[in-house]
Amino acid sequence: MYTKSSVPHSIITSNNSTINEQLPQRLFARRQVIPPRNEVLWRIERGAVRTLTWSEDGTFITLGYWGPGDIVGYPLSKVKPYQIESLTSVEVSVVPPHIWYQDIDALLSHIQQAEELLSIVHRKPMSLRLWQFLVWLSEKFGCDVEQGKLLDINVTHQEIAEVLNTTRVTVTRLLQQFEEEGKLLRSKRQIILRFTNQFMRE
Repeated sequence: MYTKSSVPHSIITSNNSTINEQLPQRLFARRQVIPPRNEVLWRIERGAVRTLTWSEDGTFITLGYWGPGDIVGYPLSKVKPYQIESLTSVEVSVVPPHIWYQDIDALLSHIQQAEELLSIVHRKPMSLRLWQFLVWLSEKFGCDVEQGKLLDINVTHQEIAEVLNTTRVTVTRLLQQFEEEGKLLRSKRQIILRFTNQFMRE
């Protein structure tokens, strides 16, 4: 009888690939809530989601933004209530507990990203907090265009305000200020960050 340590690496890799390929997948529409199941994690294959909770007065508190390759789910959080909301159309795979060890890199990345976002939301002044949050989004969901880095995700001013613990009016005012300073370009609901020698990412 083989133990995991005695099985050739090629066999383990082959079995893992087969397991991953057979994982059940689900599709969710934009703004649909992904069920927080106690016994599974969700691996995002396509699209973007945010995890959130809310206070007693109904104020939303965003816990994170997640995209392809990320792992989310109730077993990763002690926060109650806990909700996963799709920001785009989303395709996810259901990852049962017996193969969580295969996704250790994604689980470590989850911790790192959560801590990075936590550090951003405590920066001062608010203009720095907002700018670094936009940079964080661009590195996670951005794509290179001629003018700079396009945020390939539709996040409203209100949602940004909820992440940064400020008001929608403040977010709108600072975005207008960034545009006047040449830090970003806006077209309809799209935002393009302009990284030049004058406006560095940090």
